[in-house]
Amino acid sequence: MAESSLFNKWDSVVAPVRNDMVFEDKNKAYGAYDLRKNHNRRVAIALLITGLSFLFVVSLPAIIDWIKNVTEEVEVPVDITQVDLTPPPPIDETEPPPPPPPPPPVMETVKFTPPVVTDEEVTEDPPPVQTEETPQISTVTQEGTGNEEIIIPEETGNGVVEEVVEAPMTIVEQMPTFPGGDAEMYKYLAKNIQYPQVEKEAGISGTCYVTFVVEKDGSITDVKVLRGVSGGPGCDREAMRVVKSMPPWKPGKQNGREVRVQFNVPIKFSIR
Repeated sequence: MAESSLFNKWDSVVAPVRNDMVFEDKNKAYGAYDLRKNHNRRVAIALLITGLSFLFVVSLPAIIDWIKNVTEEVEVPVDITQVDLTPPPPIDETEPPPPPPPPPPVMETVKFTPPVVTDEEVTEDPPPVQTEETPQISTVTQEGTGNEEIIIPEETGNGVVEEVVEAPMTIVEQMPTFPGGDAEMYKYLAKNIQYPQVEKEAGISGTCYVTFVVEKDGSITDVKVLRGVSGGPGCDREAMRVVKSMPPWKPGKQNGREVRVQFNVPIKFSIR
């Protein structure tokens, strides 16, 4: 019998030709026939899987290095957040102007009478004669006994003068200004404000209205939040921090003198 292929030899127990002759007129559904018939295919599949597994294990370090190089070359986008600072609301021109300053106090004056030159003899009144009823000024020092009663008039106070703090004004003749003007103020705020990380990750944005007092020397005091960002307390704290760190302002003036002025600034936090 001629050999049909490498796996179809007569001396091979799994050769199809031999199996057909051995199991002729027999029940081929029996397990032995099926095992011999599919033996070569199963061996080929097992060899293929083994070879592929070996190649994968050998090339695994190279695959890991390639993945690392690709990951390092990926550029991470930088999130640049811009803070949009709107200018303060304009001054309402319909609001009545401040009352005029009070008039200066009236001082009593004494009319000067020019001297008159005359040829008549001027008579001077003699000085008063000192009598016993006239109080005498003693020249003798007398020591007290320590039991003398000292009477202090009721009009005499404790001598302590309390400092009166003026209430801040909202509108004056010359409003306080940031060094360099409003443009420099907004540049300063935009440069120094840092978006809070919690609010940034949560996507919270809004406008925080901050009020403060510019003192007579230009310093910033009494910083408060009029209306904060909804759900973003970190934005309110950041706005107050930056306002407190501002350099001294040029103080406001009313009637030519420095006064305390209350000032409001809106600070907008937005994620782009």
